[in-house]
Amino acid sequence: MTNPTGTQYEISAGRYTAVITEVGAMCRSLVADGRELLFTFGPDESPSNSQSKELLPWPNRVADGRYMFDGVEYQLAVNEIERNTALHGLNDGRAWELVSQSDTEVVQRHTFYPEPGWPGLLVAEITHRLSEDGMTVVVRVTNDGNSDLPYGYGTHPYFEFGDLTDVELSLPFDKELIVDDERLLPIRVDDVTAEHDFREARGLGDAVFDTAFTAPRSPQWAVTMRGASHGVEVWADETLPWVQVFTTRPDRHAIAVEPMTCGPDAYNEGPTHDGVIRLAAGEEHVATWGVRAVDGR
Repeated sequence: MTNPTGTQYEISAGRYTAVITEVGAMCRSLVADGRELLFTFGPDESPSNSQSKELLPWPNRVADGRYMFDGVEYQLAVNEIERNTALHGLNDGRAWELVSQSDTEVVQRHTFYPEPGWPGLLVAEITHRLSEDGMTVVVRVTNDGNSDLPYGYGTHPYFEFGDLTDVELSLPFDKELIVDDERLLPIRVDDVTAEHDFREARGLGDAVFDTAFTAPRSPQWAVTMRGASHGVEVWADETLPWVQVFTTRPDRHAIAVEPMTCGPDAYNEGPTHDGVIRLAAGEEHVATWGVRAVDGR
């Protein structure tokens, strides 16, 4: 019987093992010293709540699924019905070609061909690599068409802690995206609020997140979470100046830390629009992020 996420590619290095899926090119499992770091799903299950999804050619939401690019209006399929948005790109259910696999690395490729709402020909290659320092993910895309394309990338790993209340969080970002309550669409970028100010590490307590941040304190940033038994650090390079943080509810057992090239609704005019990447024909974009295990608090 075929798994819902296709072939499962296993890699390992030192204290780490990982499983990468054929469908979606997702990291389904990341284990350090025998401990699963991810809030994950089994090989015979489909992901829920965007677990571990690779989000391209845009992360987060496009309002009404509609945007303008070079004077042409495009209409994407609306897949977040309650908020009337196109959520998290076009990568649902896509099988990725295996380019290469070694003991420590998996390289996969997929071409996003033109479809309703998406005019381009985008070739994407994702590399998951393990080393003694954890997992590194390299996302390389090329505009293989004849005209410019809008582009954005994000990823959606969740990290399991059992109870978030006493997890210590370090979130080195100075700006927060203020959104409307009903649709979570951008209003403005402002100074980080007191509730979400974790620039100095402190316990999460009752803080609730479904929030995007930008203006990292250094171009290459790291968000650190430390529970009683273990810790996790998510890092990214300068091509990913945004992060979305989400705390699961009503059960506060996991936290998503999502590096992004741009904020929500970046395809449309507004406070996040300057983050959308214009890829010229033949142009390439490369983004790099990763995860490592760290000591608990």
